[in-house]
Amino acid sequence: MSGKEQRLAELREQVPEIAPEEAYRLIQDNAILLDIRDPEEWAAGSPCGAVRLSRSFLEFKVEEAIPGLHDPLLVLCASGMRSLFAAESLLRLGYQDVRSVAGGYEAWKNAGLPSEQPRILSSQDRNRYARQLRIPEIGEQGQGKLLASRVLLVGAGALGSPAALYLAAAGVGTLGIVDQDTVELSNLQRQILHTTERVGMPKTQSAWLTLNALNPSIQINTHQLRLDSTNAEEVVRGYDLVIDGTDNFPARYLLNDVCVKLKLPYVYGAIYRFEGQVSVFWPAGAAAGMPTPCYRCLYPAPAPPELAPSCAEAGVLGVLPGVIGTLQAIEALKLILQLGDTLIGRLLCYDALTATFREFKTAADPQCAYCSKPAAFPGYIDYDAFCRDAQVA
Repeated sequence: MSGKEQRLAELREQVPEIAPEEAYRLIQDNAILLDIRDPEEWAAGSPCGAVRLSRSFLEFKVEEAIPGLHDPLLVLCASGMRSLFAAESLLRLGYQDVRSVAGGYEAWKNAGLPSEQPRILSSQDRNRYARQLRIPEIGEQGQGKLLASRVLLVGAGALGSPAALYLAAAGVGTLGIVDQDTVELSNLQRQILHTTERVGMPKTQSAWLTLNALNPSIQINTHQLRLDSTNAEEVVRGYDLVIDGTDNFPARYLLNDVCVKLKLPYVYGAIYRFEGQVSVFWPAGAAAGMPTPCYRCLYPAPAPPELAPSCAEAGVLGVLPGVIGTLQAIEALKLILQLGDTLIGRLLCYDALTATFREFKTAADPQCAYCSKPAAFPGYIDYDAFCRDAQVA
């Protein structure tokens, strides 16, 4: 027996080996799969949901990526040899339950178990997103999710501006911007995507220039149009979630309905003088037996005009959209990364004058025509007429 063979035999006495099928079963019971191959190998395929940490950095970064020493830990390499050496190092670091996946990724793939092709970060990506990569809950895997995500912002105005800037900076891979308007001088007090020299320019074009200058590595899709019942579904389809940067009721009801039909999260925001509110509506994302509301459950009909005037009529503190739009961006990132507690089922209200936040629980309406029976979507309507008639009534 050669020295190498003897060493492998010794490792197999210390480290349990399991078949890929057994590893997959344990993952369903919350075991952690650690893929220690190199990034070039991951690019060709990696088990779905694996924590990816190259063998070269294992001892330096594993405690950040996997802080729990008692979590069941399954180590995978290409053929099942490197994983034995890595498992031994993990045992020495104090991890209590470590096993090696026999046959490595080749055996995993041959067994037909779920795999994906993750986005591999370039050296430029690692430099740009370095501060996010240091967060254990994000890391390279989370940043890869952000780069693969697609977010649609409807409205490149007050709320859309901070949301778009922070999502672009965070590395959301594809941003869609919907707006039909041009930049006006009165916008610039709060709409920070735009500049004085761009007055008269379409807001989508101005937004593209700003966001591309901030992060040229992401894709920015512009939709220079007004969403309505005839085009909303075509525009929204293909995105992962929608952020509402509009300022009128017809657009909000339309966005709610298309998101309910397409089963997408709808990140809602609204502002008025010194006050703002944020929530997330996503009935399709509710846990079993725990229905959550859509926008129509909270607001079955629009408020009378005197109770909900537009910003043009009532005014708005210029910095307020920065708070609310940033909160919308945070909710979007949490949804993409599947982190924390989102505002699903909660309405967060902010009062700038008193510097206070208040939270209200929101409940699904069992009689809601749009979300209580998702299989029976009632169809799109004339939203302008619906809001006009409801406000007159």
